[in-house]
Amino acid sequence: MHGLVETGRMDAGTVTLIEDYALLSDSRSAALVSKAGSIDWLCLPRFDSAACFARLLGDEDNGHWTIGPVDDATTSRRYLEGSLVLETEHRTATGTVVVTDALVATDEEDGPHRLVRRIEGRSGSVPMRMVLRIRFDYGHIVPWVRHVAGGLHAIGGPDGMLLRAPVELRPEGFATVAEFVVDSQASVAFDLSWHHSTVAPPAAVDVDEAIDVTAEWWRNWSSRLSYDGAYKDEVKSSLIVLKGLSHRSTGGIVAAPTTSLPEWIGGERNWDYRYCWLRDASFTLVALTTAGYVLEAAAWRDWLVRAVAGEPSKVQIMYGLGGERRLPEMELGWLGGYRSSKPVRIGNAASDQLQLDVFGEVMDAIHLARVHGMEPEENAWRVQTAMLEWLEGNWSVPDEGIWEVRGERAHYTYSKVMAWVAFDRAVNAVERLGLDGDAGRWRTTRQEIHDEVCANAVDDRGVFTQSYGSSSLDASALMIPLVGFVPADDPRVTATIDAIQRELTVDGLVRRYDPEASDDGVGGEEGAFLLCSFWLVDNLVLAGRSDEATALYERLLELRNDVGLLAEEYDPKGGHQLGNFPQAFSHVALASSAMTLCPGHVGPSQERSGR
Repeated sequence: MHGLVETGRMDAGTVTLIEDYALLSDSRSAALVSKAGSIDWLCLPRFDSAACFARLLGDEDNGHWTIGPVDDATTSRRYLEGSLVLETEHRTATGTVVVTDALVATDEEDGPHRLVRRIEGRSGSVPMRMVLRIRFDYGHIVPWVRHVAGGLHAIGGPDGMLLRAPVELRPEGFATVAEFVVDSQASVAFDLSWHHSTVAPPAAVDVDEAIDVTAEWWRNWSSRLSYDGAYKDEVKSSLIVLKGLSHRSTGGIVAAPTTSLPEWIGGERNWDYRYCWLRDASFTLVALTTAGYVLEAAAWRDWLVRAVAGEPSKVQIMYGLGGERRLPEMELGWLGGYRSSKPVRIGNAASDQLQLDVFGEVMDAIHLARVHGMEPEENAWRVQTAMLEWLEGNWSVPDEGIWEVRGERAHYTYSKVMAWVAFDRAVNAVERLGLDGDAGRWRTTRQEIHDEVCANAVDDRGVFTQSYGSSSLDASALMIPLVGFVPADDPRVTATIDAIQRELTVDGLVRRYDPEASDDGVGGEEGAFLLCSFWLVDNLVLAGRSDEATALYERLLELRNDVGLLAEEYDPKGGHQLGNFPQAFSHVALASSAMTLCPGHVGPSQERSGR
């Protein structure tokens, strides 16, 4: 996608919307850069590290790095083909420049963390302005800055950053600024590198070469896509985003690279998503595996074995990128929040919750990867069977569910269905793939769960409800046919689809549930949940309503921003994206639904449901 937008002069005080940002990633960390050329979010050295640019959640004093024209400009941008290298073109009354931004990616395991920006003149002469405000610890620490030959060096606690710049730099308040003119055919390049403050900064690089190497690194990865059906370009774009949310050293996959972007403007539903949810990662692997990326599945399986090693009763729903278990939640009072949406949180208290569905999602993703050629690994199967042993004695207890409610536990329908999935995939692993296990016992447990759900989770309307004995609807019920619990043409599924379309949609987009009817312990409004809307697409395909499914899918594609990115939620009334951005869930579902829609192709939903 390549859209045109009008951008005013820098620091004009205009609101930057979530969809105004593009993602940069080196598959270790991530940055968000606005249409105006301001990098407002950057965490180094990992996705979950403290941000050194946090303007996204505060104001300019919380850190940013902006490079853009002094005068008003018409702006368009795109990613270089098959990559997360961003090109932004600014056209002014006096000329045109192109800014290329990249977090430098290489196969060097412990290579430097480096952000490069190149400004090239295409026509005329364009006055430019750079503003750099480094603020370590989420905008809290103003570093000690000293000018060095060819740039500046900033130190604050454990963090150090070195900017190499070919233009004159000068202080302005507690920022560093530069004003320069870029003529046609001229090029100006900036190199910003991060390092531990106790070691020397990394050596300089040729910025042109670094950009080329990064683009080639991404193209080498994206060229492995095996899918060649409908919406191939959209699938490829979303899978690149998912790779950008994967940590190449540990194999962990974050749910999103941001924290506290609100699910409703001014609300309190502001959470830190820079961690590895077993659920989110499992969904991600289903999409990647189906598209031919089995190596990523093996890397995540190895991460899983390390992360959950120990007592199965202490398996968490999420971990840090390296498998860290303690993710204490706290509020950062000095940040005003995105568009005054407070509080800003880091850490996530949901890590201590019981969510039974994650066992099914892990079993499902690993089973699918094995079916697609991932070699079995003895230790991984031992971990899986230990998890099953614990689940046998605990699947019948109430939990917090997929949506991580902060109220009372309940017998959530989705949790029970995914417990069924865990034992179903275990039975298939023995009978289809020849792994060692007690398939007879697991088959019995599978049937017990199925019988209980059908007896307790269907109301008088014949609809699958949110929890046992409840009349509330929940969009997670749309997963029931997608995982093969009952067929898509089952009358209970048909009734559930119709009820959700009547009662849980806003302008055709699906909400997770009705917060007024379901006490989630948080309160307040939220937008339509994009993952759930894609689930509806898949249900409509399996139910034989392909025209309706295609229309909804193409409507969802239109919600992407100009470079193809989606947040977690969408405000159908306000017409803006909401929640952490870009969101793995949304891009997983976009890719999976495309493959499900493709005529003659066995997509994730067809394969998992046995259709």
